[in-house]
Amino acid sequence: MSREFQIACLLAAAAFLSGCQKEKAKDAEHETATPVTVEKAVRGAIDRVIATDAVLWPVDQANVTAKISAPVKRVLVNRGEHVKAGQLLIELESADLASATTEAEHQYEQTQAAYQTLTGATVFEDKTKAQADLQTAQQTLEAAKRVYENRVALVKEGALAQKIADDAKVAMVAAQSAFDTAQRHLEALNRVSQREAIRGLEAQMKAAKAHHESAAVQLSYAQIRSPIDGIVADRPVYPGEMAATGAPLISIINISQVVARANIPAKDSGAIKMGCAARIAGPDGDIPGTVTVVSPAVDPGTTTVEVWVRAANPGLRLVAGGTVRVSIIAETIRDAIVAPASALLNTDDGGQKVMVITSDNVAHERRINAGIRQDARVQILSGLQEGDQVVVSGGLGLEDKAKVRLVEPKAEEEEEEPAAHEDKKGEPKKDDKK
Repeated sequence: MSREFQIACLLAAAAFLSGCQKEKAKDAEHETATPVTVEKAVRGAIDRVIATDAVLWPVDQANVTAKISAPVKRVLVNRGEHVKAGQLLIELESADLASATTEAEHQYEQTQAAYQTLTGATVFEDKTKAQADLQTAQQTLEAAKRVYENRVALVKEGALAQKIADDAKVAMVAAQSAFDTAQRHLEALNRVSQREAIRGLEAQMKAAKAHHESAAVQLSYAQIRSPIDGIVADRPVYPGEMAATGAPLISIINISQVVARANIPAKDSGAIKMGCAARIAGPDGDIPGTVTVVSPAVDPGTTTVEVWVRAANPGLRLVAGGTVRVSIIAETIRDAIVAPASALLNTDDGGQKVMVITSDNVAHERRINAGIRQDARVQILSGLQEGDQVVVSGGLGLEDKAKVRLVEPKAEEEEEEPAAHEDKKGEPKKDDKK
């Protein structure tokens, strides 16, 4: 073996040993680095959500009462039935009211007939006769005047005696008196008799009509109808019982939509406005809603403000009187630095921090100021920049400037490992001894 060959072998052995030492050092460094999971801080929008418990109320409800006191004749609906506005629910005994209505109707018809007779016949005939009498009296007066004037002329000529002219004058005066009387009679009919007679009878007719309408309204009170669309929630009366005036006979609620009434702390209520979007946690998932009422006053006993959230109730799954969770989006902050809430850690002095991983896989402690939270995200007011990688898993106890290694987040559901007694093909593992 030559000397050159021996030297080459020694160099190769030395290089091999050096490589092995570097691999061991690299493996040792990898084993000592802390495994962490990271996510990037991003810039985007985040909502300020105010969540609280609330009590559900129907969007509309009515306790139907009776306006008259009468026995219940029949009840046409039961609890749980759907009803429409105007639908007949209960009928009361009303034979006496029906008779009174019929009597009032006949009285009204009687006054109507008298009014039509007065305006269409009697007064018209009286006026026509008076006009005819006046015309006749006028013609008689004119004829008497002509006779008198002719006889006066003949007396002057000596053709007639003075007595004949005097008789003509007496006839003319009588005709004048008859004409004046007929004229005054016609004026009286036009001025007083017709107007007052019609006015008096018209007043009687209106009074009879009002009496009939009042009786008809009283009769209509015997039929209890639904004022709204909804479901019968309660029906405490039965046929034969006396319906008392003002006592609830049927309760109807409309739950096609519901109103969640929540009491919000006064310090949070200032950001809530009418029209804000909200969500109600329902049995089949969240239901979108809208803030419709924000009380202008604070309850001094609880220092809270009542807020109403109105939402549709598909399938009528939400029940009035139940308790639900309401989430109200008070405001939306645009262009914010947002990070996972799991990245936040508490400092010894009561502050908050995150661990930021740089490109050389070294952890750096960053003190931050956190803003609002939305589910698993949090707004970072200061301390982070867009694109910073923050530790979301494995950061607890991690020291500043510690070496880390990045690992992928575990899946929420991992496939089950094959059973120990099965091989890779899913067949029972054979005993080695056999």
